[in-house]
Amino acid sequence: MPDRLITHLRHVDLAVPDHDRQREFYSGVWGLTEVAGDTGISFLAAEGSPEQYVVRLRKADEKRLDLISFGAATRADVDALATRLRAAGVPLISEPATIDTPGGGYGFRFFDLDGRTVEVSADVAVRAHRRLEPKEAVPVRLSHVVLNAPDIDATRAWYERHLDFALSDTLAHPHMGRVMHFMRCNPQHHSLAIARGPHTSLHHVSFELRGVDEYMYGTGRLLRAGVRMIWGPGRHLAGDNTFSYFLDPHGNTVEYTTELEELDEDAWHPHVHDFSAPEVTDQWGTANPMNELIAKESFNDPDRGVFVAPPV
Repeated sequence: MPDRLITHLRHVDLAVPDHDRQREFYSGVWGLTEVAGDTGISFLAAEGSPEQYVVRLRKADEKRLDLISFGAATRADVDALATRLRAAGVPLISEPATIDTPGGGYGFRFFDLDGRTVEVSADVAVRAHRRLEPKEAVPVRLSHVVLNAPDIDATRAWYERHLDFALSDTLAHPHMGRVMHFMRCNPQHHSLAIARGPHTSLHHVSFELRGVDEYMYGTGRLLRAGVRMIWGPGRHLAGDNTFSYFLDPHGNTVEYTTELEELDEDAWHPHVHDFSAPEVTDQWGTANPMNELIAKESFNDPDRGVFVAPPV
């Protein structure tokens, strides 16, 4: 088992112009629970997750990905990671210190290669959570986040070098080359993936449901509510997880999934899957065929004003 300083994905923070509409979506039909908030900011938890929140919404003039947050086991691990990044010339936004968000904790923030803000924290208080019941079709936890990057190989190498992420699998196309890298920080097939896109932006955020039945009940609830589904339902080959992709009110792609593969990391070897093969994108054959129009839906709006770090 690899020895890593990062243990898991904590939360994804989004900025949107219409905060109230976005909050209504995530705390309503999507199935998250608002646990804290103030004027123009909301913290939303998943009922089955010990994390204080899995999504933070902030009112802003422009839509953007504010940050992605990962967990560490101890304060010493947070300090060790900050020391490593500082020595490697990675731009730190803040030094390790007490965090003033629900659950508190100890952490710091820095820029990744593409200028995104990343947070790593430890000692965050565990939220009271519960085991979801059969047919209870709301998210259990945050599953993974996928980021668009113009140079996915460089971004993959940055996360491998500085944060000890490991490559699980790659999607490639006969005419386009590599289009997605699946990265892990624990035995789950991926907590992070890097997708090839025309600009730096959020590709999608994925939420784990209790099981296949709950995943289908949730998918049906969203369809009946008139939420636009751009792809699904189906089952990917890489990660072996189910998928239904929807658009939130601001055009961010969000996914319901379940049964993401857990790997034997000591024995696993990454595969390169042919993205043009229908059984790779959808083993079941139930989803609408992947095409250029569907792919463009998840290019999203460019994240403007990000700090662009020097190539590493």
